[in-house]
Amino acid sequence: MRADGGLGMKGSASFGGDKKIGTSLLSGPENRLKNWAVPKIPAGIETWHLTLMTLVWSIVNVFLGFWAGQHLSVLWLVSLMIVLQYLTDLFDGELGRQRNTGLVKWGFYMDHFLDYLFLSSLVFVGYMISPDGQEIWYFALLVILGGFMVNSFLSFGATNEFEIYHFGVGPTETRVVFILINTYIIIFGTVNFHILLPAVVLCCLAGLVVNTYMIQKKLWDLDIQKRKSSA
Repeated sequence: MRADGGLGMKGSASFGGDKKIGTSLLSGPENRLKNWAVPKIPAGIETWHLTLMTLVWSIVNVFLGFWAGQHLSVLWLVSLMIVLQYLTDLFDGELGRQRNTGLVKWGFYMDHFLDYLFLSSLVFVGYMISPDGQEIWYFALLVILGGFMVNSFLSFGATNEFEIYHFGVGPTETRVVFILINTYIIIFGTVNFHILLPAVVLCCLAGLVVNTYMIQKKLWDLDIQKRKSSA
């Protein structure tokens, strides 16, 4: 949820958590979808209702995870949860903006905390369907994916600019990847997990290293510029 509003931060600067910096490959279609769908949401549904639905989708994923170990076709339902979480996450902030009913700081906190819970639920599903011996890779995957979120929040704390898009890739594109992975598993099974899972973890690790380097370089340059301007 990211409703517009100029709430103070440290007494002077405007809170920037409701404004994302940058765009992704799917930003254009997303904006058109929001403009078309949000005015059609019933008046009884509020922005915080949509935010809290992520908790529901996460709990459903956990239950599906226990079932998916015996029936991989259950992953279609997990993909459905990804789509539903995408829609409620997409519409909550826009609903608050259009109705001027957003809870900016509460929304920033709850939205992203619940995003982490939903991400963890997806990792849990993967763990439950994996052959024995792959546990360490899921631990590594959760740490690395969590690292991307920590990077965004620490960068925001230093700059008051919330940036979650990198190289045209953001949360929406990541959801698409999860759905494609689910589809692959349903069709081909888990027989190649001993190769594919480490490859996915290493790719994510490489992305985290690049992401961390870019953020620290940006902050380094800002510090140097400030030091020069005050000299």
